[in-house]
Amino acid sequence: MSVIIRPNKAEDNAILSKIIRNAFHDFEVKSTAGTVYTDPTTDDLFTLFQTEKSALYVAEENGLILGCCGIFPTDNLPADTTELAKFYLTKAARGKGIGKLLLEKCIETADNFGYKKLYLESIPEFSKAVSIYEKQGFEYLDAPLGNSGHSGCDLWMIKTLD
Repeated sequence: MSVIIRPNKAEDNAILSKIIRNAFHDFEVKSTAGTVYTDPTTDDLFTLFQTEKSALYVAEENGLILGCCGIFPTDNLPADTTELAKFYLTKAARGKGIGKLLLEKCIETADNFGYKKLYLESIPEFSKAVSIYEKQGFEYLDAPLGNSGHSGCDLWMIKTLD
């Protein structure tokens, strides 16, 4: 596997927004209201991730973008916590360890930025991703943290970084 993990570029915006929205179709998500699907920032991730202490990484193989994952200092999170955000893969890239590479890069970056915890929001339809989070040491929360604006998400998890 010759996958590289690199920072996103402005020219990645269109393909990344397509990958993200396609995941909702692939997993037959019934409602996209209050999710990244309808979030206008999904169409310009490059600009969004220019925010201080944020990063978005892209997995690429032979010039083909396979997915993305990032960290973002979501409003009203505790100062020592960042959000794992925009973690999506193409259908062809799933189940090959590419998501793990992206997730590990984000954990490393969060640690390098001085964060102590990594928070995420998801939905039950993304159960394959949720199982990855569980294996990586994320624990369930009873309520959301911060203010992502994604009211359609009803699974919340957190991981304390080593």
